[in-house]
Amino acid sequence: MFLVAGSPLSWAQSLGSAGTIHGTVTDPSGAVVAGASVEIHNPITSYTRQTKTGMDGKFQFGNVPPNPYHLQVSMGGFRTVEKDVVTRGNVPISVQIKLPLASESTSVTVEASSADMVENVPYAHNDLDQSVYSKLPTTSPGSGLTDAVTLGTPGVVADSNGLFHPLGDHAQTTFSIDGQPISDQQSKQFSTQIPLNAIQSMELITGSPNAEFGDKTSLVVNATTRSGLGLAKPTGSFRAQYGSFGTVGEEATFGIGGPNIGNFLVVNALRSGRFLDTPEFSPIHAAGNSGTVFDRLDWQPRDRDTFHLDLLAARNWFQTPNTYDQPLQDQRQKVFTFNVAPAYQHTFNATTLLSINGFVRQDRVNYYPSNDIYDDTPVTIGQQRHLTNYGLKADVAMVRGRHDFKTGIQIMQTRLDEAMRLGITASGFNAVCVNGSGGPLDLPSVTNPGACAALGFEGNADLHPGLIPYDLTRGGSLFRFAGRANVNQLAWFAQDAITLGHLSLTAGLRVDRYNGLSSAASAQPRVGAAYLIKRTGTVLRGAYSRTLETPYNENLILSSSTGSGGLAQNVFGGYGAEPIQAGRRNQFNTGIQQAFDKALTVDADYFWKFTDNAFDFGTLLNTPIVFPISWRKSKIDGVSVRFSTPNLHGFQGFTTLGHTRARYFGPSNGGLLFNSPLDTGVFRIDHDQAFQQTTHLRYQRRKNGWWVAWTWRYDSGMVAGAVNSLGDALALTGAQQAAIGFYCGSRFAAPGQPITACDSSNYGATRLKIPAPGAADDDHNPPRIAPRHLFDIGFGTDSLYQRERFRVTLNVTVANLTNSVSLYNFLSTFSGTHFVGPRTYQAELGFAF
Repeated sequence: MFLVAGSPLSWAQSLGSAGTIHGTVTDPSGAVVAGASVEIHNPITSYTRQTKTGMDGKFQFGNVPPNPYHLQVSMGGFRTVEKDVVTRGNVPISVQIKLPLASESTSVTVEASSADMVENVPYAHNDLDQSVYSKLPTTSPGSGLTDAVTLGTPGVVADSNGLFHPLGDHAQTTFSIDGQPISDQQSKQFSTQIPLNAIQSMELITGSPNAEFGDKTSLVVNATTRSGLGLAKPTGSFRAQYGSFGTVGEEATFGIGGPNIGNFLVVNALRSGRFLDTPEFSPIHAAGNSGTVFDRLDWQPRDRDTFHLDLLAARNWFQTPNTYDQPLQDQRQKVFTFNVAPAYQHTFNATTLLSINGFVRQDRVNYYPSNDIYDDTPVTIGQQRHLTNYGLKADVAMVRGRHDFKTGIQIMQTRLDEAMRLGITASGFNAVCVNGSGGPLDLPSVTNPGACAALGFEGNADLHPGLIPYDLTRGGSLFRFAGRANVNQLAWFAQDAITLGHLSLTAGLRVDRYNGLSSAASAQPRVGAAYLIKRTGTVLRGAYSRTLETPYNENLILSSSTGSGGLAQNVFGGYGAEPIQAGRRNQFNTGIQQAFDKALTVDADYFWKFTDNAFDFGTLLNTPIVFPISWRKSKIDGVSVRFSTPNLHGFQGFTTLGHTRARYFGPSNGGLLFNSPLDTGVFRIDHDQAFQQTTHLRYQRRKNGWWVAWTWRYDSGMVAGAVNSLGDALALTGAQQAAIGFYCGSRFAAPGQPITACDSSNYGATRLKIPAPGAADDDHNPPRIAPRHLFDIGFGTDSLYQRERFRVTLNVTVANLTNSVSLYNFLSTFSGTHFVGPRTYQAELGFAF
């Protein structure tokens, strides 16, 4: 028999959202049973832990990700006992188990049913464990974390350089790393990422979030890192990597600890000739390298107290990829990040836990122009910016009967320091006068379009008057900017999860105060309900959330100073300039989770989001430099679906599906320069995509044995607003036309050989869908990137020589198996131009113990 209770067996705690399961095993007389085998297992995530009871009959699992688990206790001479245990918070769960003798006829084994395959919670989410994402094709340099999130999460649209778009938003994502909130951008051109091999598991929340989460809420990545606390023996690994484009790297881990102290260390390094996704299929000037050190220290000096410390230092250094139109450009960028996050937990009793997380994190970004600024075309750019975020999050969690209650505060300050210089180096980029056919004219002495007529020419209707003072080809000077600002944030939250039989309810309230370049305050209710139909293994759910969406901090000061249309339309600091405001959102979710026997789980969710003051980024030409912009409002809705299987005789897989309609409404505010005109009415934003799916299948018959994996990713194509018509295509350079595969009749464009006229009705592009004449519509029929299918395969073994303690590991991955020539985006105002990576080979050989 078993008993779940609040008994003072132990007061161990786990960091962040991770939980602790502990208990005591006894025989029928009440005597403790030493040496009993105890296992917890989740069939969907494949998370499995084993331990044995000590001489006092006690067992403990710490750092357990929030999920339902099947707990099994076995011992020779006794019957096996099984029990379902759910961890949702970090209040420790105590389990007392009494093992019946093997000779007794009464069985207490709890048989698994289809209801064990579903989770009775009101919010849509899925979980990824290290055993799953360690075999995903995460081959993008410096972007392993975001690659895994993109592949494993329904409703997420893949973009270049590790960017992704969750549920129709650009990058509205909050990462909670061991309880530390991080809502600044984590893709590699903004910052650095925590290494994927430092993470034990991730809960990916795409539904209405609990009240403890704020700032950016389209996706919450609730991650638990690996710990050395409780390790019986030291563990570690070293893997050497080699792959296409001269990619070399290493990944090393080492964990050591005991019942009271533990440490887990990760050291990774990588160099690649294609560090960023490139604007040409064959990379030009695209080398880069990264290095990361992560360390987690846990110390439990007393049963009721635990101290944790997360440390991170990381650097990315890379070239900005060139196009065929920029043969001499030598722009580079360096990103350095450090993070220090101490935490403390105190257990008052078996049902009440105090958690305090402190943190300080800094991103330092330096962007370097070419030595000869006129090698940079069409503009030269230099930038230095710092973003320093520090704060405190403290909460008290209590479990009382049917209630799982948490309340807390979050205090943060983000210090921004920005310096930038920019100048136009190509006379035709912002020509004042044009000839009769609209071609730019090189007239350095003319700065007023009204003077063009006297010279027999026409004024440029697309002239950006705000840029004339910074046109170096017309005697202008560099645009220079320097600014500092602080963003102060204060939040209080309270939330309660209530269990009433098969009905689960959540109710929460979050109150935010945002004081940055603009100010906002908001009370945000969050409510949800889920009902389990146990007989059929069905969960029905629905939720509502009100959220305050805060502006992006990267380049926020400069972008808040340019006004509507950016610097191109306004003399700096001119009319319309106002700080970017916070957004206010209402979000509704409804969904169903259905288990089919014990072989398949289907989770489907419909979401609808209405946001006043919606955010995006404006990319500066083909550089990795972006500026936050806002739109008057957005209306986003869609469907996300995930199919998952448990391990079925070695086979396991999942499929994620997503459909999104992302409608934005002008006018805009902020930004610097834009690759295409900004819309003022309703339009589909560039990350609107009708459909995407990822299927990942894996077969591994034996633990640590050989495995093979296959991944298929389909994307129907994001919006590409720069080519609405044949005329737009003809105005492109030869290199740009070649990038989209533009053709007229039987003729295809090539770099240096543009197609300037086309009389044939047989025209188009192989990598971009150009609307038919007169059919383009920004809302209902915008131009889009052509659909693409990407296939990846991988195989390897977790123990080449079939040894348990010291294992030789092998992993081979082929990404983009068919060498599909495909685009992520093209001349996007919000993302630039980037090709999907060509066929890439990667081999990894290492050892583990």
